[in-house]
Amino acid sequence: MIRFPWLLVGASALVAAPLAAQTARFDPARLSHHVQTLGSDAFEGRGPATRAETKTVNYLIEQLKAAGVSPGGQLVAGKRTWTQDVPLLKSEIVGQPKLTLNLNGRDMPLTQGQEIAVRSPLTGANSVNIANAPLVFVGYGVTAPERGWDDFKGVDVKGKIVVVLINDPDFDGGEGQFGGKAMTYYGRWTYKYEEAARHGAAGVLIVHETAPASYGWNTVKNSNTNVMFDIVRKDPTSEHTPFDSWIQRDLATAIFAASGKDFEAAKQAAKRKDFQPITLNATLSAAVNAKTERIVSQNVVGRLAGTKRPDETVIYSAHWDHLGIGQPDANGDRIYNGAVDNGTGLAQVLEQARVFAHEPRTDRSIVFLLVTVEEKGLLGSEYYAANPLYPLSKTVGVLNTDSMGVFGPARNYSIRGAARLGLLDVLIAEGNKAGRTFTPEPHPEAGGFYRSDHFPFAKVGVPAISFGSGNDLVNGGIERGEALSKDYTEKRYHQPDDEWLPTWDFSGIVADAQLLHAVGRDLANSDAWPNWSEDSEFRAVRDQSAGERPSSSQSPKPGERG
Repeated sequence: MIRFPWLLVGASALVAAPLAAQTARFDPARLSHHVQTLGSDAFEGRGPATRAETKTVNYLIEQLKAAGVSPGGQLVAGKRTWTQDVPLLKSEIVGQPKLTLNLNGRDMPLTQGQEIAVRSPLTGANSVNIANAPLVFVGYGVTAPERGWDDFKGVDVKGKIVVVLINDPDFDGGEGQFGGKAMTYYGRWTYKYEEAARHGAAGVLIVHETAPASYGWNTVKNSNTNVMFDIVRKDPTSEHTPFDSWIQRDLATAIFAASGKDFEAAKQAAKRKDFQPITLNATLSAAVNAKTERIVSQNVVGRLAGTKRPDETVIYSAHWDHLGIGQPDANGDRIYNGAVDNGTGLAQVLEQARVFAHEPRTDRSIVFLLVTVEEKGLLGSEYYAANPLYPLSKTVGVLNTDSMGVFGPARNYSIRGAARLGLLDVLIAEGNKAGRTFTPEPHPEAGGFYRSDHFPFAKVGVPAISFGSGNDLVNGGIERGEALSKDYTEKRYHQPDDEWLPTWDFSGIVADAQLLHAVGRDLANSDAWPNWSEDSEFRAVRDQSAGERPSSSQSPKPGERG
């Protein structure tokens, strides 16, 4: 029996529905329709700077219009548009890179996507030419003076390729300088490239291992061997080396063996602060050609203006992009659909817009921000945070959703990371009302706090969380929830098989959306200004703008930490 026949018609079906016929409630069929549509082959993996971007942006605007919200993007001739321009550097490898590793005098050709995943250069160059660059192992590649930690130990790595481990020294029984199992920013791959660039290295080889990376080699390959993007920087070489790359663990083991070293022993040594860099008896040569250009992508923005304090803003966010069309998988599928990642988050925000638009207007404004190029480094949200459409000092908080649960309702819920902030207190209070339990992130070692679009807002002081659907499923408990999560990570995450399935149960996202709706409505109808905890690294930045908020905001508010 077809319960929802409109699921079988085109995307315009929802748009054509008269507003009077819609009810102000979250609808699993609507959520499913958005995910099915945005995750279909017709949207070609929603790659930025492709024809799929135009189609995706048009769909999102169409849905926001139908929901009943107003344009919230940049001003043109004094009027708000639906989008915000995001200038980007785009870089794509042309042809096959020529990569040769010399181990103890013996040349070993490397194949892109197999032993190594080389990223197209984001330094602005159209080619990379490296001849016999020496390799040096610098442990986790961390320079953290506040922790008394320096993996480089003064070694000059200019003109050299640094070999580094992924995650933190604490990940697997280190000395405890990095907070234990939970990843710090020092463990992120983005940091590894940034720190190597600051030391003037010619390139980076990040050694991939599934557990500390939190995903398999297929994810690394699919995410790094296609088109690369970055925001336009004055000096891109301050953030990227000419040769950013990953290698498989087996290749790392062979490199160390050729130098008379044991990889596991070197890895154990790197967990201690007295670690000393190791010069390897290996060199790398590379010839990579790339097409590099500046392009403009789009954030999509809708808004419901507040009735009393429209200059104060609550943001619901999600990223619209995915990996587009890439290398074929074993079945020959080249479209990386991104149904869960992040069709689910998009659907949730679109539904928030519809429901809020059918309710009485809130005192504060609500913005629905759908950002671009998350998959290449949170770039759309980073650009917004640097070029806000609405003052950051008067942005109450950000509620981000990325890859939500499609296997039915859960008893619990979470956020990415272990940050302490008043926004979490509000979320927990609303969760208690709904009979749901907050659970700290079950896998903090994955570094989820640094991998989603709330993070650029946090860096500039705005209270921000990325909501996580629960793993304690009503049907099957934690055992089933963890098994399904593992299956998704191994077989679908950043792979062509992240496709919509008719067996998915969207009632769990309905419950999540209801919870997030209650949080946003409470914030938008209050005069509270949730802050970070006193010991948070983001508190000082937020406090610097305190004078720009109403004086009443300086008083402690119910539910505020710190």
